[in-house]
Amino acid sequence: MAAFPPLKAVRYFEAAARHLSFSKAAEELNVTHSAISHQIKALEEWVGQPLFDRTGRALRLTEGGRQFLPPVRSAFQQLSDAAQDLRQLCHGGPLTVSVLPSLASKWLVPRLFDFRAHHPEIEVRISATERVEQIGQGGIDIAIRYGRGKWPNVDSELLLKDDLFPIASPLLLSGDTPLKEPRDLANFNLLSDTTWQAAQFDFWQQWLEHAGVTGLELKGGGFSFNYSNLLIQAAVDGLGVALGNTMLASDDLRAGRLVKPFDISVPLDTGYYVVYVRDALKRPKIRAFRDWVMDQVAPFRAEMSPEQEKRGEALGKKLGSKLDGAPV
Repeated sequence: MAAFPPLKAVRYFEAAARHLSFSKAAEELNVTHSAISHQIKALEEWVGQPLFDRTGRALRLTEGGRQFLPPVRSAFQQLSDAAQDLRQLCHGGPLTVSVLPSLASKWLVPRLFDFRAHHPEIEVRISATERVEQIGQGGIDIAIRYGRGKWPNVDSELLLKDDLFPIASPLLLSGDTPLKEPRDLANFNLLSDTTWQAAQFDFWQQWLEHAGVTGLELKGGGFSFNYSNLLIQAAVDGLGVALGNTMLASDDLRAGRLVKPFDISVPLDTGYYVVYVRDALKRPKIRAFRDWVMDQVAPFRAEMSPEQEKRGEALGKKLGSKLDGAPV
């Protein structure tokens, strides 16, 4: 077996090199200044060369110290990760998921019973917020975000591209002015999302153009909402017709609380992504959640045609980056 340097001395070296101060290293490790100095001297004798330049007032690493530091840090990080994974495997611990409020209420939470059935050993904590939380810090293990999948310092995988289509209460399909064809939308309040207004893009007009409807005088005086779950609930309650998407409206459509009066959808180049820091999937609980989420969206993804994706990319060029990170 290869000879190892004194591990305590290596730990003291890493702290001193990080702070470039024996005093700060001693404070961090709760030891004396002389203990730091003694251990580093022993390490320097073991490697056969000085690791710090002690001349002058500022402490500096020698060439040997600069060469030694990166592998030391890497080894400590690997040791820390391995120990954390082992603790997680043996003792469990919560998995904290950051997710947009509407997606949490309309899609994720109703499906968590299935995750629990497959992984009863994992406690799940949901952090529902429109704020882009720092993954890997503050207890956030993994996130589901909306946008184009390009965020700094994280890895992202597409769950499902966004699409928009009218949704309404089944009560609107009957009565004195039933909703039967796209031109009938002129008789109803068209519910909207304030996110669209902030992006200065009229998705209703875009859908009508996509449906081949022109010259339609739309009814004003409707409602607008800052979260899609509120928008969808307003449609369920018959306040008007909304634009929904597959991810958020699927459960209400399946249950009959909503109907999709027209089989016409406008695909977007934005979508929902599962997001995590690099190497996070080495941790069993994060890998388990990521794999489960992918399985949950697989049936929806199978229905998205290549032609729809191309139309979504074209519309995305009109939008630019206006909808990245929208609080849907």
